[in-house]
Amino acid sequence: MQNEATVQASVKLAASKAGWRLWRNNVGVLLDSRGVPVRYGLANESKQVNSMVKSGDLIGIRPVLITPEMVGQTIGQFVSIECKREGWKPSATDGHEQAQARWAEIVLLHGGYAKFSTGDL
Repeated sequence: MQNEATVQASVKLAASKAGWRLWRNNVGVLLDSRGVPVRYGLANESKQVNSMVKSGDLIGIRPVLITPEMVGQTIGQFVSIECKREGWKPSATDGHEQAQARWAEIVLLHGGYAKFSTGDL
């Protein structure tokens, strides 16, 4: 059974082969040299925001060919993938997972591509 780190590596490899570009999105908070908290990662402006939405493990962009009515242009579509260990099943009661699902919902509602992955794109 693949752990989350192995799933991330598999997803990044598959994405690269498909012409996508994904980067690890580390999220957290550290203290600077003065002891002041510095938050990093997407959707982590405050503890309150991060408790409601948790951005995906991998963030990036994928090429999408626009339909003929848009003159056949290729655009870059925002991508967010939350990697889970092989065999993972969603939980309706896990608050952390629910916050991750809310982030994916926001991305999808705004035309991006978002999903939970156990190894696939």
